[in-house]
Amino acid sequence: MAETTVKYAETSDLRIAYVDRGPRNGTPVILSHGFPYDIHAYDEVTPILVEAGLRVIVPYARGFGPTRFLSNDAKRTGQQAARGLDIIQFADALGLQRPILGGFDWGGNASCVAAALWPERVSGLVSYAGYDIIDVAAQRRPAEPALERVCWYQHLFQSARGRDCLDRARDDLCRMLWQEWSPGGAFDERIFARSAAAFANPDFVNVVIHCYRWMSGLEPGDPSLAPLEDRLAQRPRIAVPAVTLDGARDPLKPGGTADHAAMFIGRHEHQLFDTGHNLPQERPDAFAGAVLNVCAWSQ
Repeated sequence: MAETTVKYAETSDLRIAYVDRGPRNGTPVILSHGFPYDIHAYDEVTPILVEAGLRVIVPYARGFGPTRFLSNDAKRTGQQAARGLDIIQFADALGLQRPILGGFDWGGNASCVAAALWPERVSGLVSYAGYDIIDVAAQRRPAEPALERVCWYQHLFQSARGRDCLDRARDDLCRMLWQEWSPGGAFDERIFARSAAAFANPDFVNVVIHCYRWMSGLEPGDPSLAPLEDRLAQRPRIAVPAVTLDGARDPLKPGGTADHAAMFIGRHEHQLFDTGHNLPQERPDAFAGAVLNVCAWSQ
């Protein structure tokens, strides 16, 4: 996918950069990346899906790579409603009626948000990990100390010092997260550097910092998104066919997410693999297989 020409589509707030592979009449799949990753997380997933006849579209998230805000005055929000709305508006811009959505980390969150709030616009879902809609009220309560230690970066980002650290040493900080979240992951410096180029986006720091401060209640969200966040606070169940994935060695998800099954009221399957957090890059065959399963269910 590294050689594919980058294209652009406009939403209400963004000029979204994306790559598009496979037949234009193939079943469309939008794959969304997380933090601190980029579209190259799907480099080995995409060829498997294209060979199966699917059209695979991978956008750079807000604040990453060549994606840009259309207005200097737009709030650089990183909240979940914005990410979910980005996917729906992106699909609109490309004329996609009911794509399959797949994602991990922020991308899993965005895909779950879109599937929960706009089920008529989504034909299926692959989510790492589980029902990944943020429970804001729960997020603002402390977790077990061991998990709080894993989430050190979230605590760091609450302060001006943490923001400055991300701004000045974004590659070093993000490399640490890759190493910690994918224990034993076969990521060499070349692979990391390919994705780290996306962190040079001028809005990267603002979007990332807002995301984690909003989750902690230290910064307000975009008022225009309040109605969507209110709906998400009701914990809407997901009705579209879905496969949820877990990595057994992911320190961010101790114990996994199999207990999220009640939040899926359509056809649902949960799968566990011996990976860390970045499952699409660690086990591209597994992620692609989940997409193909959902595609078969939604026909």
